[in-house]
Amino acid sequence: MDWRFRTAAEQGRAIAAGKLDPVEQAEAYLAAASTGEGGRIYARLTPARARAEAMAARSRARAGQSRGALDGVALSWKDLFDSAGVATEAGSRLLAGRVPDRDAAVLREATLHGAVCLGKTHMTELAFSGLGVNPMTATPPNVHDPRLAPGGSSSGAAASVAMGLAAAAVGSDTGGSVRIPAAWNDLVGFKPGQGRVSTEGVVPLCRRFDSVGPLARSVEDCALVLGAITGRAAPLDLRGADLRGARLLVLEGLAFEGARAAPVRGFEDAVDRLARAGAAVERRALPMVSPAMDLSPILFAPEAYGLWKDVIEAAPARMYPLILERFRGGAGVSAADYVAGWDRLERFRADYLSASAEYDAVLVPTAPIQPPDAARLLSDPEYFATENLLALRNTRIGNILGLCALTLPTGLPATGISFMAPAGDEDRLLRLGMAAEAALG
Repeated sequence: MDWRFRTAAEQGRAIAAGKLDPVEQAEAYLAAASTGEGGRIYARLTPARARAEAMAARSRARAGQSRGALDGVALSWKDLFDSAGVATEAGSRLLAGRVPDRDAAVLREATLHGAVCLGKTHMTELAFSGLGVNPMTATPPNVHDPRLAPGGSSSGAAASVAMGLAAAAVGSDTGGSVRIPAAWNDLVGFKPGQGRVSTEGVVPLCRRFDSVGPLARSVEDCALVLGAITGRAAPLDLRGADLRGARLLVLEGLAFEGARAAPVRGFEDAVDRLARAGAAVERRALPMVSPAMDLSPILFAPEAYGLWKDVIEAAPARMYPLILERFRGGAGVSAADYVAGWDRLERFRADYLSASAEYDAVLVPTAPIQPPDAARLLSDPEYFATENLLALRNTRIGNILGLCALTLPTGLPATGISFMAPAGDEDRLLRLGMAAEAALG
């Protein structure tokens, strides 16, 4: 049995039962990450830290003093989470040599819960693209074909799990950066509501939209990682999760405009299986979604550029031109338009919550496209722009409306089905996701 491809939860139970040595498991991950595609996935490994943490976990397991369900389990961390004494560069040459002196809050919490830190994974430059290609540092492979885009911006995070180089990963999601790479690599990805997880020590993109979440092999794993990074004392009880009686809304309209055949086919097949498992499925558009999404250009890029303007303009040649262009796209938005946009968005958010209150979750295809060819993205700026906008379109619904969201594999490679619920309903959504995962097989 190759434990590298088992779920984080299974590994944690095996470690606690004395069936899996966390030191040997950490060594197996480090060895695998040091060869082959590992260099395209990890920006840097932290072998000394991993070994020390794994040895401590082994001692606790032998003494029956486990710190939690993930004690001794090895995680990867997107390269925007500060790690003491180890470079954190957010996939950008602008931050080359940036070495923080303390861990991000989420990394501190996970360490206190016994998780083993394997290292920092490659990502889209400053997290501002959903495709996952980064010619300035590295483009991680897609698990289905290394020539395909991995999805971003948590690209290396997804690849590390899908390719057996970590038990689970911690990423960030501002417009889809957890859910897109999860869907394109057949993983589960969870975006908590903004503010649910601390962003202290996390390199920001848009603070009013940034969220921290896990990428993993199962819903249970996502729940356990969320618990570890938020300091939850006991795991979320997922037992008895059932779809019978659940009311689900397929969000028609924008989420299907321009969608390719395969993602829609995978989504519809998944919806059919949810219905057969007892869920009541309805379909309709919600009129506030499209006008809320129309506000994206005046809310995302201006905040991102406002945060990074001085750093970018001091050395713009260090950036990939297409990402530089995305940031600079925020320069022309007036303060008045930005403030008015947020005022309108708050009203749309309230309208959405009222209109969707009768449903347990709202469903969309996670991405309306499958992973495009990475080389073409880098050689064809127009193709990059159109595919990036499409890739992010459906996931951004959750961000713009301030929701929590969960993506599950549909069973058709590189396609996902997303479940969205109000921020604050993370536990309920994870229980619903547990039941949906069983129905989807």
